[in-house]
Amino acid sequence: MSGTAINVLYFAQIAELTQTRQESWEIEGPISGADWLSRLEQRYPQLAPTKRLKLAVNQFHARPDVVIKPGDEVAVFEPVTGG
Repeated sequence: MSGTAINVLYFAQIAELTQTRQESWEIEGPISGADWLSRLEQRYPQLAPTKRLKLAVNQFHARPDVVIKPGDEVAVFEPVTGG
């Protein structure tokens, strides 16, 4: 992974829809989680609406206003409901 990339991990249904569990994404610099999710939706329209998805950055659950930086690990997963 280069110095301008993030490592993206996909879980469960997200991995099935993207047909991958992990990939490297080039980013120009820091980007908010919400903006990155918009890019994710452009790359994988089948994930729409991506606003519903949850992120973890460097293994910590993150809000949409999190700043993702080159070198970060970003995990993408669906909201979990309990019962």
